[in-house]
Amino acid sequence: GHSRPRRLFPRVSTRFPREAMQTRVSVSRAPAVTSRVGAQPERILRQHAWAARTVKSASSAAFSITTRRGPVVCRASSSSPGPIRSLFNLEDIAKPFISAKDTLNEGIASFYDESSGLWEDVWGEHMHHGYYPGGAPRDDHVQAQVDMIERSLEWAGLEATESSSSSSVRIDRILDVGCGIGGSSRHMARRWPGCVTRGITLSPVQAERANELAREQGLENRSTFQVADALNQPFDDSSFDLVWSMESGEHMPDKGKFVNELARVCAPGGRILIVTWCHRILREGEKTLPEDELQLLDRICEGYYLPRWCSVAEYARLCADEGLVDVRTADWSEQVSPFWRAVIRTALTWRGFLGLLRAGPATVRGGLVMPLMHEGLRRGTIRFNLITATKPLS
Repeated sequence: GHSRPRRLFPRVSTRFPREAMQTRVSVSRAPAVTSRVGAQPERILRQHAWAARTVKSASSAAFSITTRRGPVVCRASSSSPGPIRSLFNLEDIAKPFISAKDTLNEGIASFYDESSGLWEDVWGEHMHHGYYPGGAPRDDHVQAQVDMIERSLEWAGLEATESSSSSSVRIDRILDVGCGIGGSSRHMARRWPGCVTRGITLSPVQAERANELAREQGLENRSTFQVADALNQPFDDSSFDLVWSMESGEHMPDKGKFVNELARVCAPGGRILIVTWCHRILREGEKTLPEDELQLLDRICEGYYLPRWCSVAEYARLCADEGLVDVRTADWSEQVSPFWRAVIRTALTWRGFLGLLRAGPATVRGGLVMPLMHEGLRRGTIRFNLITATKPLS
């Protein structure tokens, strides 16, 4: 006579190579909590209180793990708290990320302070999607991330040359907006030996680690990193020949201000390149996405500290509004499609799973919404887009 528990997250079933064990994860759930950026604080607090009541009613719900030859099963059950309960609990997971008491920027900084070390341990210095030609899986995912940088620059017409001046655009000064731990900046510093790169991030941990890696790689005089807000950059107008943003635009609450700042710090004749997550372009007759797609995006927002999503068409319009020219866009959703499957497989190995737990509850929440990113790309709700534009000479 027991009612079936309601799921907090979709059931995920992922098969691995035999050496990594066949793994199946099943997570029971409480009702989903969504808080769009811009929602009234009272509404957000009501949602939090409701989520807390829902979770507490699960009678000491805790994660239990059962191992045996074959599947590894992780499920929520109404049993006494186990050892994992001491690391995180369902109330923490259900708690909305965007709350009345902490700002979006603080949340983003805290999330990356907590999770960047784990990402580097498992995936290396590049904190973004990999490039998979034709959407075909490949074994070397780190090389796929390097290929993403190279293919993006080539698509934008920025050839790799021995001299920065012999490229189609003279590249002496590069700004990496949302630099992570500086992988793209250092790669471009090696790609154009004469250039200087600057990187900005909201995370003090990332900035410190990026500078440390630059010193280790002998690039400390050419690649430097600091904490700064992409919507209020500490640079003079027209400071950079290339303004690069690899998967940071999705964190920007004001996309218009974001593009405005990129255009402001770009030198006349310089190039802007944005690689970012978008939602699909609206179909004829649609004024907004359907509710089920909005709910999917909202749940991803809660896990990754994202504000509202926009389409690549909106980015193109914002670039035109800034007076930028030669605006082009591309959709590489197919080329990144194997990436989230690889990330999920990594997270469900013992090394990845224990790393998530050690990193902390914010990283666990991010891990639990990884299947939603895969689902969003599979359904076509999420698109992986590139936007490039040139700042006119006058």
